[in-house]
Amino acid sequence: CVNLAVLGLLPEPPVLVASGVNHGTNLGDDVTYSGTVSAAMEGTLLGVPSLAVSQADPDAEGFDGAGPVALAVATRLLVEGLPAKTLLNVNVPRGAVKGIKLTRLGHRVYREKVIQEMDPRGRPYYWIGAGPPEWVEDPASDIAAVHAGFASVTPLHLDLTHHGALGRMSEWEGALNAVVKKKRTQ
Repeated sequence: CVNLAVLGLLPEPPVLVASGVNHGTNLGDDVTYSGTVSAAMEGTLLGVPSLAVSQADPDAEGFDGAGPVALAVATRLLVEGLPAKTLLNVNVPRGAVKGIKLTRLGHRVYREKVIQEMDPRGRPYYWIGAGPPEWVEDPASDIAAVHAGFASVTPLHLDLTHHGALGRMSEWEGALNAVVKKKRTQ
C-alpha cells in the first residue's frame, strides 16, 4: 500500500509515512513479522521519513494514549530527520503514559506449542506461540519500557547485515567456491 501510494497514487511524495496506530504491540523480535513496521520500512526504503505506532491495549476504543505520543514523535522526526535507512518503532503502553523512553529492541521468545484448529470449511489452521511470550530482562529495551508504563521509541535500521560476522566469515568464500567448482566438474 505504501509503495502504491508513494509511487503511483499521490500527486507528490509525502513528507512522512505514519503506519498505525496498530492495536497490540510490536515489541522486540516481533517487528520482523509486523505489517505495521513493514509499512514504515517500505516508506523508509522509498526515502520518506517513517514511523510505526502501536498501542498495547487492543481493546481500547480510541487512541487517547497513542495519539499524543505519535504526534510528538512525528513532529520531532520531521524537524530532526533520521539517518539513512532508519525508521522509528513506537509502542504505547496501556493506561496513562508516564513518559517516552528511547529504547533498543528487546528479545521475546514464544515457548508455547503450535495449536492446530479447524476453520468452518474443515481446513486446519495453526496458532503459533499461543501463550504469553517470555523476554530477556533488559531495562533499556522496548519491552521493559512499555511494561513500566512508558512509550518506547526504537530506531530501526534496515541493514540487517551482521557486519562483524561477515568479516569473520571471509574465509568461507574460498571454501564454498571450491565445493561448487568441484560439483560442476563431476
